[in-house]
Amino acid sequence: MKLFKQLLLATSLLVTAVAPSMAADADPDPDTLKVALLPDENASELIKRNQPLKDYLETTLNKKVELIVTTDYSSMIEAMRFGRIDLAYFGPLSYVMAKSKSDIEPFAAMVIDGVPTYRSIIIANADSGIESYADIKGKKMAYGDRASTSSHLIPKTVLIEQGGIEADTDYEQHFVGTHDAVAVNVANGNADAGGLSEVIFNFVVERKLIDPARVKVLGHSKPYPQYPWAMRSNLNDDLKANIRDAFVSLDDEEVLKNFKAEGFAPITDADYDVIRDMGKLLNLDFSTM
Repeated sequence: MKLFKQLLLATSLLVTAVAPSMAADADPDPDTLKVALLPDENASELIKRNQPLKDYLETTLNKKVELIVTTDYSSMIEAMRFGRIDLAYFGPLSYVMAKSKSDIEPFAAMVIDGVPTYRSIIIANADSGIESYADIKGKKMAYGDRASTSSHLIPKTVLIEQGGIEADTDYEQHFVGTHDAVAVNVANGNADAGGLSEVIFNFVVERKLIDPARVKVLGHSKPYPQYPWAMRSNLNDDLKANIRDAFVSLDDEEVLKNFKAEGFAPITDADYDVIRDMGKLLNLDFSTM
């Protein structure tokens, strides 16, 4: 909890250190759209896998597209805040954090199995002796990025709600950066347990990045709204409409294959109030981040 609050304070100081007029100066109709991808996996791999998305957007929007993967969630929030990127694929928590500091709007989220929701899972090393959430007490728990929803906020909330188990008080928390790093650290025994996105865990297993016999799934969270795509509100109205349509009407199999999605559905900021509610559970004040 202490580390997470320190992140929020650092983010707040970072974004208030520069004049807020910078974002207002961003081009409302840029020749090249800068599209940021969520930095929850290896950067070069993310850009390579999203080449079909780049090609699709360039053709559909008649714009050049530059794919960007920032070093971490905080730098992605900063980049959106100051107009250095035009649209971005956020995690729900990083979106809420960015929204509190930026004039941005969400417009689409993935649809998987007919719904625009997803779950987090909590896993444990097979030899850790952990059979339930209660067994995490006294152990080492791995999370991804501090601003990650499914690899930090959700699993941490699950442990509090279902077992009253709190970070630092009941277990050691370690942040390893990405979802796949959580899985690898737990499988290798560097962490006893960890939290990450169910989709990414399945992807890591499918790609044989870990031996599935080395980990066990302790449980799943309830469904939460999918990762949102968001864009600068000061983009040209026609361009914003075209971007929304490009995602909501997207049926390109190569693009959707990377997201493991059936398509994208329209979303609004209100869909992420549930994330704000989780922040209240952890005593976070998004308005003062």
